[in-house]
Amino acid sequence: MDKSFQSYDDQSDAATCAPRLAALRGELKKRGLDGFIVPRSDQHQGEYVPKRDERLAWLTAFTGSAGAAVVLSDKAAIFVDGRYTLQVRQQTDTKQFEPRDLVAEGPAMWIESAVAKGAKLGYDPWLHTAAAVDGLKASAAKAGAELVACESNPIDAVWSDQPEAPTAKAVPHGMPLAGESAESKRMRVAEEVKKKGADAAVVTMPDSICWLLNIRGGDVPHTPFALSFAILNGDGSTDLFMDERKSSPDLLKHLGNAVRLRAPSEFTPALDALKGKTVAADPGTASSAIFDRLSKAGAKIARMPDPCQLPKACKNSIEIEGARKAHIRDGAALSRFLCWFAREAPNGQLTEISVSEQLEGFRKASGALNDLSFDSISAAAAHAASPHYRVTRSSNFPIKRDEIYLIDSGGQYPDGTTDVTRTVIVGTPTAEMKDRFTRVLKGHIALATVKFPEGTIGAALDTLARRPLWEIGLDYDHGTGHGVGSYLSVHEGPQNISKRPIQQALKPGMIVSNEPGYYKAGEYGIRIENLVVVREIPTMPGSDRKMMEFETITLAPIDLGLVEASLLTADERAWLNAYHARVRETLARLVDPETAAWLETATRAI
Repeated sequence: MDKSFQSYDDQSDAATCAPRLAALRGELKKRGLDGFIVPRSDQHQGEYVPKRDERLAWLTAFTGSAGAAVVLSDKAAIFVDGRYTLQVRQQTDTKQFEPRDLVAEGPAMWIESAVAKGAKLGYDPWLHTAAAVDGLKASAAKAGAELVACESNPIDAVWSDQPEAPTAKAVPHGMPLAGESAESKRMRVAEEVKKKGADAAVVTMPDSICWLLNIRGGDVPHTPFALSFAILNGDGSTDLFMDERKSSPDLLKHLGNAVRLRAPSEFTPALDALKGKTVAADPGTASSAIFDRLSKAGAKIARMPDPCQLPKACKNSIEIEGARKAHIRDGAALSRFLCWFAREAPNGQLTEISVSEQLEGFRKASGALNDLSFDSISAAAAHAASPHYRVTRSSNFPIKRDEIYLIDSGGQYPDGTTDVTRTVIVGTPTAEMKDRFTRVLKGHIALATVKFPEGTIGAALDTLARRPLWEIGLDYDHGTGHGVGSYLSVHEGPQNISKRPIQQALKPGMIVSNEPGYYKAGEYGIRIENLVVVREIPTMPGSDRKMMEFETITLAPIDLGLVEASLLTADERAWLNAYHARVRETLARLVDPETAAWLETATRAI
């Protein structure tokens, strides 16, 4: 799916908030409701959702990938995390929606103090996880209010031009790319489900189903998902609930007789048919509606994590080699782009949109790009201070001299998903810019070079990336690392590197980002992002336990014009020089002569 220039248009703006909010309140009044909770999610709880399910964006004009709103009869609030504190104020009408902190407060805490006693607060049970609803019910009870499940979503009733549900074709993801057959995966995961005492597992996350059945699709932007639900039975057979318009003879042949393709309308009756059985379901990812249906049917629910998430995260050797190849291909495209940018940016004719489109063009020229892996974050000057800024026609900044430009982008290739951020200077940086960039680089190197024992969680490593900034009283309000899929989602779990104490240990084969940053509101932003693979260290003298390290697989120059070499230790300088030597040696033969010559200078030893 190509991204056209039209995608840079604002889908809605602050002026639409008041009339749409009024329309929703009118619908709530008809239903006898005093309020409604609007999450940024679909039935599958994914980060990337179909246009049909962009209800939060339609209502509030906020287009970030995480957030929620609560609408009451006399007030409304929108909740975003630290990545979007600037963006939400730029996009929404703050007279209609009061911006609040999604992490520190969240809808649940706000409801306790904002909802009137006796009020009926509606929610769509398909759009909230079971765990989230438990918290919302508790908060409503503290306020003396009632949480009411809506049979249909009230926003859908007032969204007159709501898009249709997607029906992109699902396609096989063959063994040369997957590295393991779907049958093997189904039997392996089913065995684990049985070991935990369950007869079947309800699988709702799109990346889990696509991984389990070795299929890919095109139902959501930039991520090859075939949206569906699945029930994995104890014998490894699977019921796949997916619109038949997504199917084909090739797909049916690939799925085989042990996978039964059924209509989405059959999903809830299939849940009813699990009466008397023990059914595994993930309260953190599966919709509350599924838990309600299973309970009503008389099934025993075994609350446990999605059984596909961990094995999916631990890539096999074929997937890892595919990721390496994808990053070499991507690195060549990015190097061609950076060479072009270094030549053209000083002329003062470039804009955030034109630069982003140029990079996409270089990736397409590889002949292997299926799509971008997300909307590129092309951010100049003050826009770069918003970590997840998205350029539109109305916000399109020119690229000026002596200012920082940040590009966070990636590609979806059949053999791997890429995600890389580079921050570059056009002209001459200030001493402060160089200091902050180098501190971010020091944190990046600390994480890239760490050795850690088996069983270590990401939160235990997060401090390494932040310490150089902490030393002068600075920090950044986003995680340091997220999981990345194998031609799947650019953000995947269960692994994570952040302040959040997620208890999933980092395991061999996991792909994680390494992306510390620094953001000065109103002036500039800095982020350096590479992807790394967790691998076991075969031998380590004196070690009495298994030890792990990271292999950096992203290959692209880091702007030496922003490096203050005097701040680097000898070891940090050696890492940077060795990394740049590998970039140069790997990519020089894959690019044009002009880019190869530019690489010699861009990756010079310091």
